[in-house]
Parts: sequence; C-alpha cells; structure tokens
Amino acid sequence: MKLYIDPGTGSMLFTILIGLIGAAIYSVRMILIKLRFRLSGGKAEENTKKIPIVIFSDNKRYWVNFEPICRELNKRGQDVVYMTASPDDPVLQNPYPHIHGQFIGEGNRAYAKLNFLNADLVLATTPGLEVYQWKRSKDVRFYVHIPHAPNDITLYRMFGLDNYDAVLLSGQYQAEQIRSLERLRNLPPKELTIVGIPYMDEMAKRLEAAPPVPPHEKTVLLAPSWGSSAIFAVFGGEILDVLLKTDYHIIVRPHPQSFTSEKEMLEGLMARYPDSDKLEWNRDTDNFEVLRRSDILISDFSGVIFEFSLIYDKPVIYTDPKFDTGPYDAWWLKEPLWTAEALPKIGSQLTRENMSDLGKQLDACLTDPRYAQGRQEVKAETWEHPGEGAVRVAEYLLNKVGERTAEKTEVK
Repeated sequence: MKLYIDPGTGSMLFTILIGLIGAAIYSVRMILIKLRFRLSGGKAEENTKKIPIVIFSDNKRYWVNFEPICRELNKRGQDVVYMTASPDDPVLQNPYPHIHGQFIGEGNRAYAKLNFLNADLVLATTPGLEVYQWKRSKDVRFYVHIPHAPNDITLYRMFGLDNYDAVLLSGQYQAEQIRSLERLRNLPPKELTIVGIPYMDEMAKRLEAAPPVPPHEKTVLLAPSWGSSAIFAVFGGEILDVLLKTDYHIIVRPHPQSFTSEKEMLEGLMARYPDSDKLEWNRDTDNFEVLRRSDILISDFSGVIFEFSLIYDKPVIYTDPKFDTGPYDAWWLKEPLWTAEALPKIGSQLTRENMSDLGKQLDACLTDPRYAQGRQEVKAETWEHPGEGAVRVAEYLLNKVGERTAEKTEVK
C-alpha cells in the first residue's frame, strides 16, 4: 500500500522540517559562539542595564510603519532603542532625540545581538520568533508584534506569531484568527489589542493636506508584485497590449524586488514597451504622488491594493493567483481568507477569460456605486480607530513598561 500525503499537508510538513533543521543549525552555532567566548576569557558585550523599550526592524522599509509610533513616544519623553538590520535605515538619521537608532548588523549578526538582549519590552513587525534564527532572550520580559499590512494575520509562514506575548491588531477578524490558532495548537492566549494602522493614518493625513490633483486624462496604475503568481509572470506583456488599446494613460510600477529577482524579464518588458505619451514606468521611492494621480489600480496580491482603496478611496482590479496556503498559518483554519472575501467588495477580478474586455472593466469599476460602499465596509473591518493608531500603540507600550515599574516597586 502506497502512502499518500496531500499537497497541503506535505507543504506543512516540509515547513516544519525546514524550521527544525534551521533551529538545530542555529543552536549549534550559538553553542560554538558561547564556547569560544568563554575560552577567550572575554566579557559580555551586551549592556547589563535593562532597556525599557526596544524596536527591532529587519529592513529599512519598515521605518514608515514605526516612524509615527517613534514620534509619539518621543513626544512623551520615552527613550527607545531602535535596532535595525539595515545600514542605511532612515532611523539612523532620525530627528527625534529620544529615539536612538542602532545598526546591529545584517542577517545572523542581527539575530545574535537580539538573542542576548536585555530589555523590558521588544516591539517588532518580524514574524518567526523562536522559529528560525531569532530566539527569545531570557532577559526580555515581553515581546509585542505589530503587522505591517491590513490583511489576514494568518498569511505569515507557519507558527510566525506563536511565541509572541502580544499582538497589536487593526481589526477584530485578525483577533478571531489568532484565537482559532491558539485553540488548535493548545497555546496560551496572547494579549490582543486593536490599535488601528499608524502608517495608514499618516498617509491619510498627508493626502488630506495635499493640494487638489490637477486635471488629467484617465489614468490606470498597474502595480504588480513579484514571483510566479504575479501579474507579469501570469500574463506577461499581454496585459500591456490590452491596456494600450484603451483610452487610459498607463503607469507601470513594478515591485522593487522585481528589479532584482526578475531583472531580465522586466528589462525585456521595458524595452518592448518603452516610455511614451501613453505609458510610463515609475520607480519613485515614495509612491504617494503616483497613487494620488491614478484613478484606478490593477494589482495582484500586493498590499498596495488596500492602501489605494482605503486611503485614496478608489476602485481596484485584482487578479486571482492560485494561492497555496500550505506554508502559512492559514492552512490550519477552515474559514476562507478575509482578503478573498474583501476583494470583491472593493473591485473587480481580472482573469484571462475577461482580459479582452479590460477597458470596459475599468470604466465599470470607476462608475459602479457598489464599490464605493464596499470600500467603506472593508475599511470598517480592517482599519479600526482611524487617525489614532500611533497614540494607541504608544499608550499600550508605556502601560506595559509601567506595569514592570509597578512590579519592581511592589517587590521592594
């Protein structure tokens, strides 16, 4: 009799196996580091004084997520050590006197520093604590996670949030997803607090303060992600051929990672479809202006879908890639992804079958009132407390530090 394992289970087992192998390799490395340290007669490099609040960012692009929180903590006079794995992270030149940026190395160097950290509280947007290289330090009291996108909290790689003490969320559906995973895995309940989305609050304020967009021709923004399920991988130049036949001005803004991971493919498309009066390629570091001057967005599974729809209050057209939940926490839950239910409310789905009618689809999305109503429904579900995110996060962190201070006072 042959043993059959379905693809989802196979993906899950493979993820677990890779995690165990990675953990074993890392543990051996840590043992060797400690042994070498003791044999050398060295002294610990880490500061023996406990840091009240540490923010860790594994990439400079998350400064946009943390900057509003840092500004609010700085305003309240709270010193924060912001540890980054990017040598050119904007935090290293930040203007806030109470926010102390530190570059702690890239890759394993950064995690080695974190694994011996002496801090009261760590805030991070990085999943995988205790799964791969990043281990809980015995000298850190509390680990807090904050997501960097307003979508399903189960779209992290398996066990991504299991070992955090608390998660700061933007919607109730995320809390329900975490509680379901905790019950399935017999995990102790985490502290779950809905705070909103600080970085989207900032984008909304910036949009409100900006001058009106000058008169312009109808503009569609094509913003593909990267990888085998992304728009260009699925449709290639066909989607540009169809768009060029419409009466829309076309802006193409690929994901930054595409220029590294899919360089040859992108260079071929840019040569075949060069800049013209009808089409432009956009690589602005800041996407604010390109989103502001676009009337409708075409994308796949990029987080820009919800930014464009909920902040700029404009419709979207989305693709439906074959998404394998096997490696993700979503595999454990029977409920459909929240994102899959939200997308039809805010826009129309693009398929190979309806590709030839894309021009009509664009026009319909711009004029159909159900999408405007749907955007408000989705916004209410995934962006609670609009405008209050940074304040709520800062208050939560300060309260947690205050609890520690109160505990120490009681002990005395």
